Amino acid sequence: MQEPHGMPIESVLKNQSTSPDQGLSANDAAKRLSIHGPNELIEKGRKKAWRILLAQVKEVMILILLAAVVVSAVLHEYMDAMVIFVIVVLNTLLGFWQEFKAENAMAALKKMTVPNVRVRRDGAEQQISAKDLVPGDVLLIEAGNVVPADARLIEAVNLKVAEAALTGESESVDKHTRQLPGGDIALADRKNMIYRGTVVTYGRGQAVVTNTGMHTELGKIASLLQDVEDEQTPLQRRLSNLGKSLAMAAVGLIIAVAGLMYLQGAGLKETFMTAISMAVAAIPEGLPAVVTISLALGAQQMLKKKALIRQLPAVETLGSVTVICSDKTGTLTQNKMTVTGVTLPDHSYTMDEAVTKSKEDADLGLLFLTGMLCNDAVIDENTQNGIIGDPTEGALVVAARKTGLIQQDLKNLMPRVRELPFDSDRKRMSTVHLLPASSQGQIPDSILFSLKQQEHTGYLVLSKGATDGLIEVCRHIRINGAVELFTEQKKTQVLAENTAMAKSGIRVLGLAFRPIEADALDRPESYEQNLIFLGMAGMLDPARPEAVKSVRICKQAGIRTVMITGDHPLTAVAIARELGLTTNDSFLTGQDIEKMSAQERHARIPETSVFARVSPEHKMIIIDVLQAHHQVVAMTGDGVNDAPALKSADIGVAMGITGTDVSKESSDMVLLDDNFATIVAAVKEGRRIYDNIRKFVRYILTGNTGEIVVMIVGPLLGMPLPLLPIQILWINLVTDGVPAIALGFEEAEHDVMKRPPHNPGEGIFARGLGWQILAMGLIVGLISVAAGYWFWNDGTGSKAWQTMVFTMLTFCQMAYALCVRKQEQSLFTYSWFSNSILLLAVGVTLALQLILIYVPFFNTVFRTTPLRWEELGICAAGAGVIILITELKKMY
Repeated sequence: MQEPHGMPIESVLKNQSTSPDQGLSANDAAKRLSIHGPNELIEKGRKKAWRILLAQVKEVMILILLAAVVVSAVLHEYMDAMVIFVIVVLNTLLGFWQEFKAENAMAALKKMTVPNVRVRRDGAEQQISAKDLVPGDVLLIEAGNVVPADARLIEAVNLKVAEAALTGESESVDKHTRQLPGGDIALADRKNMIYRGTVVTYGRGQAVVTNTGMHTELGKIASLLQDVEDEQTPLQRRLSNLGKSLAMAAVGLIIAVAGLMYLQGAGLKETFMTAISMAVAAIPEGLPAVVTISLALGAQQMLKKKALIRQLPAVETLGSVTVICSDKTGTLTQNKMTVTGVTLPDHSYTMDEAVTKSKEDADLGLLFLTGMLCNDAVIDENTQNGIIGDPTEGALVVAARKTGLIQQDLKNLMPRVRELPFDSDRKRMSTVHLLPASSQGQIPDSILFSLKQQEHTGYLVLSKGATDGLIEVCRHIRINGAVELFTEQKKTQVLAENTAMAKSGIRVLGLAFRPIEADALDRPESYEQNLIFLGMAGMLDPARPEAVKSVRICKQAGIRTVMITGDHPLTAVAIARELGLTTNDSFLTGQDIEKMSAQERHARIPETSVFARVSPEHKMIIIDVLQAHHQVVAMTGDGVNDAPALKSADIGVAMGITGTDVSKESSDMVLLDDNFATIVAAVKEGRRIYDNIRKFVRYILTGNTGEIVVMIVGPLLGMPLPLLPIQILWINLVTDGVPAIALGFEEAEHDVMKRPPHNPGEGIFARGLGWQILAMGLIVGLISVAAGYWFWNDGTGSKAWQTMVFTMLTFCQMAYALCVRKQEQSLFTYSWFSNSILLLAVGVTLALQLILIYVPFFNTVFRTTPLRWEELGICAAGAGVIILITELKKMY
């Protein structure tokens, strides 16, 4: 069936069995409501809380620890059972809290509806609930209304609609009722349609409803939003795989050690206690909490840089980003239309040149005066952009102000007495102003003098609009202060200039004027006849200066920047070239993507840097293709149309200033300043955090490996249980946990943004990390068990040997914490105080260890024995060996 935008009004009305004068009858409306259902967005069921909690408990590591709780309780080791159980509960709740985040995107989408609407039913205007709206209803709209459903316009009087939230078009769209060509036309180009969730900004109109509820364009977005699967981030995948690997290793070790002890004739209780200790040693209980705290600290740092993190795992994922798909308006550009130059019939000027010459050049001065007076925008420094009104008109006002014209003074001097408002048919507006007897210092005398050379009685028509249409109502052209006949040759030259400017992405407005007599005031049809063409003003939304630098930094860091926008392709390409995103004029539109086969998409999309006139579905296709090519995609957006893509991307980045609630609730991160440079700063922070996560994983798992070595080698040497479960828990949670958190504060490596992103598919042990952990864990374990064995086997019967093992592990880990701060730099080549928090953590941990050794209460709880000073000295020497070995490895 043909789309409504491609049909004449009569056919649309016939298809909907309705009429503009009568609308639907009450009976028809009731029948259609039963068929189509309420005009509402329907939300699918959410994941139940108990299912999320059950999924956390079913994790293999949690089940092993729960088994350890049960066995400890059966063996009457109630303190061990209680401590392990508390750890299980905390880790389970931590995982549950991270996943149980209410999805508010649908709630925000529903806010874009209105409670009541005006329709025509049974030949009379009525106000009904928006949810009772049905296809075929004749809808009455005016400025300020939120459109309640998709509809085909049947009347449009100076109608403008803000569609940025839906289409990405940055300016209000002029609407009309004319039939458009059939086939696929981008949503932004369907000027005879209005869509649910958009806002009428000017004029009034009537429309026949074509789609309601989930069948509207907004409804399609809601469906897309709910169909997007929540996928794990790279870090979540790595940690999940790590957990499974460690759990399997723990089970294997428990079976192996228990079997060995059985063969050696060990008692049942001793065997079970060893098995529990092995389980606790193999599982880094503190790791989930350390990762969460590190991510939270990273999120706090990002907030200081104007990036609000909504989903904690996004902090690390930012460090893996390989492609940033960015919206153009307001993110890469300033969201502030700016006049960049003006073209007179005999000369073109940059804006700076025009400002300098406008005082002496009457033609330039008159052009800026026309732009300021034939204008409905108002300067207001209290607003975000300093302008109230249309951005294009605002650009003309700001440009005129740069030449010294003051808007309010000019309005007082030359008051507007008549006007012809802009409409989409004429594509221009005209105003009539009283010409003063003297300039009163508000405008250059040269302008007023040149105007008074014309034959008139004191009024001036000023006109601006699309150049091609404006020159058709111009009979003369002003060149170098003289008025000449506007010949076809000169018109061709002007149109060529206009086309060249438009092709470079510049928005062009032509300006003209005409003196009139007083008796012409009441003949508005004559205002736009025989105008005198002045010239053209070229404007664009300029690139943010910091965005240019940020794009360059991204290139150095191996990150591609891609522009995805709803704007015109020529405009997008021009800005992309200015930013350095592309060196050619290639681009893809939404229609191009639709016409491509899957094979063509996979060939073209990864190589394209500019996408224009795209719909929500197209954005999803782009992201899916990039992700299929193993790219980690960050997608920015501010509109409702961006929500599904924001949710589908690895990192969804919403705009904090211009963004809709829907986009923010669908995102992982919100830019509080809508600035592309903030994304790059967040990526750098993400890389720092990932580096630090690898550092504390290396640190923590080295400790766990050392514990396992002690638990295996000790019994092989005939020693009793070297470490008790509660001692292992202390090491895992305090000795490992506190310094690990402090490692999260480590500064970024010097080359963090001069290297390519890490492979999102790499495991947590990639790039040799696994071997480093095994090697250092073996060394730490052997040093610790050697110290314990020496005192256990010295013939004195000292009970301190187990405390020696416990303390040696702690001291070695503290030394290693200082060494892992930098991957390649020596410990002695950088300031120790650049991470003073780590120094504090190491000091506090050592102090706590001494308390466990020398305070009688903790001797009882942790089964420790006070050590002599020489024994502590041996532990310190062991720590020194760790520093020596680590430093030698960095050197060679």
